[in-house]
Amino acid sequence: MHIWLVAVARQDASAFRSLYEATSPKLFGFVLRILQKRELAEEVLQESFINIWNNASSYQSSLAAPMTWMTTIVRNRAFDLLRKLSNGQQHDVEIDAEYFDSDIMSALESGEATPLQALELSQDAAALASCMSRLEALHRQAMALAFYHDLSHSEVAEQMKLPMGTVKTWIRRGLDKLRTCLVRRELA
Repeated sequence: MHIWLVAVARQDASAFRSLYEATSPKLFGFVLRILQKRELAEEVLQESFINIWNNASSYQSSLAAPMTWMTTIVRNRAFDLLRKLSNGQQHDVEIDAEYFDSDIMSALESGEATPLQALELSQDAAALASCMSRLEALHRQAMALAFYHDLSHSEVAEQMKLPMGTVKTWIRRGLDKLRTCLVRRELA
């Protein structure tokens, strides 16, 4: 995907077509979960790919994987549409937990673990994924950007188009909630 994005940055229509064909089904499923209306999801996906075409040159592989970068564009477009439709009221929006949980599992797995260590790590990852899924969607998104994509608080604030104080508060509260949830799971 990275190669396609580099080519799209040079206005390569063939690479853009390949990128679209490879990623649009997943991105459409993602945005459909947010908006829950097919016609709105199609509109946001189309606008997102126009945005991807126009901004491919700004993609930085050191900040995010290609799919993460494109998903963020789609998510932001979907949130913009929700705000427009609801006159700025906040919505609780669910991230695609199935993909999110598998990403957490992947991030925590080690290829050199013994079977017992792998089992313990797998259980820890499942516990973390379960506790993360209990966080509010935007808080979870901020934490994922900070910890799984190694972005600074200011980079997270910029990517989510939020004040830095809000991002810091969400991350701090999210960590507190995760700690409490994980302790409860251990005691259970």
